[in-house]
Amino acid sequence: MSTAYTVRDSATMLRRNLLHIRRYPSLSIMLVAQPIVFLLLFVYVFGGTLGAGLPGQGAGLPGQGGGGDRGDYLVFITPGILIMTVASVALGTAISTATDMTTGIIARFRTMDIARASVLTGHVLGAVLRTGFAVVIVAAFAFLLGFRSDAGPLGWLGAVALLVLIAFALTWLTVGLGLAADSVETASNTPLFLVMLPFISSGFVPTDAMPAGLRQFAEHQPFTPMIDTLRALVTGTETGTDLWLAIGWCALIALLGYLWSRRLFLRVPTK
Repeated sequence: MSTAYTVRDSATMLRRNLLHIRRYPSLSIMLVAQPIVFLLLFVYVFGGTLGAGLPGQGAGLPGQGGGGDRGDYLVFITPGILIMTVASVALGTAISTATDMTTGIIARFRTMDIARASVLTGHVLGAVLRTGFAVVIVAAFAFLLGFRSDAGPLGWLGAVALLVLIAFALTWLTVGLGLAADSVETASNTPLFLVMLPFISSGFVPTDAMPAGLRQFAEHQPFTPMIDTLRALVTGTETGTDLWLAIGWCALIALLGYLWSRRLFLRVPTK
């Protein structure tokens, strides 16, 4: 099948997923509301105490001494909350994919004369667009709370590109989780680790403040370089090696998620 047909079929599947989002907005609202609740909770309930424990002024940067206040903690925590937003939307993708599996529509698509890749691509592209919408809302909310950035246009462009890359990677993984789930309920639970892992990272406190064993895990899990890179981009500081680690993790997760999803999709019976 030619590339033109694949693009056309993918666009059709993308339109189908966007229509589902518009007809069933409650899931999207829930996935956006959760990061906002966490933002309010950590800034206004814990922000004063946690901000004072940051290793430096102005977003908790090391080597600047003195700790910070609630405003500094808002700057520190916002990148982690944005990553949690991406993970939350990816969780919704697992649910929508599992719904297609359990209702038999994917088996029906397997019998149709359409590009096989378009079914999964439609889910992924729809999720990336929904992620962009959710991230804009959460970021706007952070700015309303007082988030300020010294980053220039290139920094923000890099931050957007990184968020798109993370969304792409996590979405392919959750598509596989949705295809592998035997029910929608299972699909709503198995990706929860994606929402929980940012808590055990540099998203909410510096990893230096953690006990030795937990610190080792936090420093070597995928979300820490992603969050550190995003924090550096939106605050106008150097990304260092974290940028390449974040890109490497995203590429690995996306590749494994794609291969796993494709394998599961091709095993779906057509009858």
